[in-house]
Amino acid sequence: MTKLPESAQYVPSYDTESARRSWRSRTSLEMIVSGVIGLVTSFVLSIEAWQLAADSSARFGCDISSVLSCSAVAQTWQARILGFPNAFLGIFFETVVLAISVAVFAGVTFPRWYLLSANLLYTVALFFAFWLFGQSYFVIQVLCPWCLVITLTTTLVFAGLTRINIRERILVAPEWMRRAVAQGLDWALWGLIIFAVLAMVVAKYGLKLLG
Repeated sequence: MTKLPESAQYVPSYDTESARRSWRSRTSLEMIVSGVIGLVTSFVLSIEAWQLAADSSARFGCDISSVLSCSAVAQTWQARILGFPNAFLGIFFETVVLAISVAVFAGVTFPRWYLLSANLLYTVALFFAFWLFGQSYFVIQVLCPWCLVITLTTTLVFAGLTRINIRERILVAPEWMRRAVAQGLDWALWGLIIFAVLAMVVAKYGLKLLG
């Protein structure tokens, strides 16, 4: 059988050049929105950290109830794991990924080593965010609303960056996974993770969340 020239071979609708450009723009835009939310939240937390340093009795608008309190969490050692407020780390991580997201949206192509480094950096950020959530949930037993937002936005940004790197073959992955990512099927996994976090919070605290 004569092999068809490459240009005549069937290309799945999700793998055409126009589909890849549209997918890349959509994914980077999702990362930009999540990154902006995370950056603003990190700035708010950093301002509150300075206010608490000046007045340990300060209270904030996010002190909603006995189990939802930014100020209570901010006064624990877990809130300054490296000796300074974790919010400063959030500003760093969000700024880096925002710069990458905007560049990707604009069509910039980065070297493989750069995207791999960014993915590794944000893997650390993801584990750190969930470690802090675990500390608040199981040890401190008080949740910071802003920190919950950071956990969710970090998850979404990590998902977007990893999706791009799998789709663009920056990360080594089996072909079935690349196809699933190209078709957006991986969002079921990330949606399940976010739902699980919210379900854990509601299941443990219930109406205590309101006061």
